[in-house]
Amino acid sequence: MSRMDRRAFIGISGAAGLMPLAGVAQGAERVGQPYIELRKFVFETEAQRAAFDEMMGGSGIAAFNRMGINPVGVFCDEKSFSPVHLLLPHPNAESALNLVANLLADSAYAQKAAPFIDAPKAALPYKEVEAWLLRAFQKMSRVERPATTPGRIFQLRIYESPSIQTAAKKVEMFEKAGEMEIFREVGLAPVFFGQTLFGSKMPNLTYMLGFESEDAMKAAWGRFREHPGWLKLKAMPEYADSRIIRTINNTVVRPAAYSQI
Repeated sequence: MSRMDRRAFIGISGAAGLMPLAGVAQGAERVGQPYIELRKFVFETEAQRAAFDEMMGGSGIAAFNRMGINPVGVFCDEKSFSPVHLLLPHPNAESALNLVANLLADSAYAQKAAPFIDAPKAALPYKEVEAWLLRAFQKMSRVERPATTPGRIFQLRIYESPSIQTAAKKVEMFEKAGEMEIFREVGLAPVFFGQTLFGSKMPNLTYMLGFESEDAMKAAWGRFREHPGWLKLKAMPEYADSRIIRTINNTVVRPAAYSQI
């Protein structure tokens, strides 16, 4: 494997972590559930972040779009240049598995992104990258764009569960017991919902919500907490947080200027 292959392998796709997907992906696709790839880039310097923005905004998103990955979301920490979250909605498992090969076969991208994907150790483009591969919920099999104003804000939320069965129960709570419908009713508008197949903090489900403003976010959560349907759900013993949730991670982010979400 060439140096360029190695850099792209580690920096953009992390495809080694995706290879075990081949067997389970086929069954998921039979019911029309595409995949969502979520990456977190951690930078040590503002120069690294600036180089990432130049690469992603200048050639990266266009390359992903040519591969059928659309819309691409790039989300930034509210108060710091690091980290940055990259959201890639894959139309199928093959798209996720072949991401590296397809990127390197795109001559326009490979040329323009060379300083980033072929960076030597002496000029690291980032400190580290974390990655997750999610299977989209059946009730929300496509990424949505619920907020479009310049001041829009997003919440990235990860619900970690203590065991596989309790994680499945939380998915059931959203998909079958009505929690997702309550979300939409009160203005907690989703970008995506997914069950994590590979990544850290497992087992978990991960989702993102979009709002036109911070005030809209606060108001929606207030309506949710008082909604009769939610009060009924959380009172059911089988759905009690104390049983099926280990911890909730909540990150508030804003889109990069070039983000498509």
